[in-house]
Amino acid sequence: MKADKTVDYHIKSGWHAISRMYNSFAAQFDMTMAIGYVLLNIDKNGTPATKIAPALGLEPRSLTRMLKTLEEKNWIRRETDDNDKRIVNVFLTEEGKLKRDQAKKGVIVFNNLVYEKVGEEKLNIFFEVMKEVSKIVETESANYKADSISDMITE
Repeated sequence: MKADKTVDYHIKSGWHAISRMYNSFAAQFDMTMAIGYVLLNIDKNGTPATKIAPALGLEPRSLTRMLKTLEEKNWIRRETDDNDKRIVNVFLTEEGKLKRDQAKKGVIVFNNLVYEKVGEEKLNIFFEVMKEVSKIVETESANYKADSISDMITE
């Protein structure tokens, strides 16, 4: 099967193109796409650090390094929860709020452009397909083991 006929090829190549575009945009503001996503996922009332990594598909170690960098830049602050000392909440500083707003503008501009060029009807179909793909991945990933793959190949 040719790569351009596989579902994952189109998802991955599309994501890489979006990622490169966001990183180019974010670089103007001393950010990366990943940093922008982290800033966009911090609530004004604070967000537990443990909730950020899974929401973005980041490894906890990567998030820890990123939070340290953001803290050094004074874009975030971390506070231990008063009721449960095991919980560390992340808050945006004033500078962090400005950076989040810049990241948000990039997302809005891109989304408006895609809606304008592709159209809402096609995008709704795309969203439905992606939800189905996610459901398939979620339900089948437990069954998708090396043994079952080799069985499919030898059939």
